[in-house]
Amino acid sequence: MKTYNYSDLSKAEIAKLVQRNVDPANEIRAIVEDIIANVQQNGDAALLDYAATFDKVTLDKLYLDKAELEALAAQVSETQKAALDTAYKNIYKFHEAQLKGEDKVETMPGVTCWRELRPIEKVGLYIPGGTAVLPSTFLMLGIPAKIAGCHEIIVCSPPQKNGGVNAFIAYVALMLGINRIFLAGGAQAIAAMAYGTESITKVDKIFGPGNQFVTKAKTIVQSTTTTAIDMPAGPSEVLVIADDSATPKYIAADLLAQAEHGIDSQSVLVCTSAEIANKTIDEVNRQVVTLPRAEIAQQAIDHSYIVVVDHLGQAVNFSNQYAPEHLILATDKWEEITGSVINAGSVFLGNLTPESAGDYASGTNHTLPTSSYAKAYSGVSVDSFVKKITFQYITTDGLKNIGPSVQTLAELEGLHAHANAVAVRSSN
Repeated sequence: MKTYNYSDLSKAEIAKLVQRNVDPANEIRAIVEDIIANVQQNGDAALLDYAATFDKVTLDKLYLDKAELEALAAQVSETQKAALDTAYKNIYKFHEAQLKGEDKVETMPGVTCWRELRPIEKVGLYIPGGTAVLPSTFLMLGIPAKIAGCHEIIVCSPPQKNGGVNAFIAYVALMLGINRIFLAGGAQAIAAMAYGTESITKVDKIFGPGNQFVTKAKTIVQSTTTTAIDMPAGPSEVLVIADDSATPKYIAADLLAQAEHGIDSQSVLVCTSAEIANKTIDEVNRQVVTLPRAEIAQQAIDHSYIVVVDHLGQAVNFSNQYAPEHLILATDKWEEITGSVINAGSVFLGNLTPESAGDYASGTNHTLPTSSYAKAYSGVSVDSFVKKITFQYITTDGLKNIGPSVQTLAELEGLHAHANAVAVRSSN
C-alpha cells in the first residue's frame, strides 16, 4: 500500500486519490448499452443466452419455484439458520422502527398539511452472485421492502453452474415470503427489471449492489426509463481513521475484510503517524496469507493506500472528501469527531466495532452509497421503498387567510391563472 502525507498533497492530488470507478473511454458503457439493447429486443431469450455466456450454465427456464427453493434451503444447517434468523430479527427490528406516521400540522388557521406514506408498488432486488454469495444483501433489501408493504417484489440473481442459486439465497427468499427468484445477473438483469421481459415484470425501482457493469446499467436505465434506482452502488470500500489508541491488528483485519469482497474493492487507512501505518502494513502482510480469498484480497490491497495526517481533524477532512461507503473511527476519541463526519454511508465507532457487524447482523443496512455518492445519497432504509405524499386541506376560513398571499405571489410571477384559481373560490 502506498503511503501519502496529507500535508504534502495538493488539492488536485487529493481529488485524484478519492476518484474511483471511472470509465474514461466509455468501454463499460458501450458493453452495457449493447446488453440493454439485446434484452429490450429479445427479452427472455437474451437472458438465457447471457446465462450461457457469462455464467457458463445452460438454463431451460429463468426461475426457481417454491418447491425448488425449499429443496435448496434444506441444505442450510441449523447453526446457519440460527445466524440468519438473528440477522433477520435485528434488521427487521431496526427497519420497522423507521416506519412512523407523520403528524398533521396546521400551518395557519384553516390550512392543514400532512404527509402519508405509500409503498412503491413494484420493486426489483438485485442479489449479486459472483465471487461471494450474499444472502445478507437479500435480507438488507428484502426486509425493508416487506415492511414498507411493496405490492410486488421481483428478485434477480445470477445462476450458479448447476442452474440454481445458493441454498442460503433460497432460504432467505422463503423467510421473506418470496416464492420466485429469476436467474439473471449483471447488466442484463438490470435491463430486464427496467424494461420487462416475457417472464420478468417491469419494476418502478431497482435496488442492489454490483460490479461496474451493474452500476453503469442502473445509471443508464434511470435516465432512459421510468424506473428509478436506489443509488449507483459500485465496488465496496472502507476508510479507517486511526490514532495512537487504535490497534494495528484490528485495523488490518478491517482493511482485509473489505478487500476480500473483490479485486476492485478499496481499503484506505488515514492515520496520525507513520508508526501506525507501518505496523498496520506488517499486520496486513501477516494476515492476508491466512485468508482463503488471499489472492483477491491482495489485489485489492495493492491498489489501496494509506494517508498519514497530522491530527484527527485532517483525517476527517480527507474522509469527507473521499465520502466512504464504510467509515471506521478506530480511536478512543470518536465522540469528539463524529459531529464533523459529513459524508459517509455508515460509521463504525471505536476499536470494538468492526464493519463486519453492520454487514451482517447489527441491524443497520449494508446497502450503501459508494464511489463518493455518500456526498448525496443515503443507505437503503424503509424510506427507500416508500413515497411520502403531501396532503393539504383548506377550509372557508383557511381560504380567506391564505388566498390573498397566493394571489399576490402568483401575480408577481406572471401566472395569472394560478391567481384566478383562488379568486374564483373567494368570490363565492
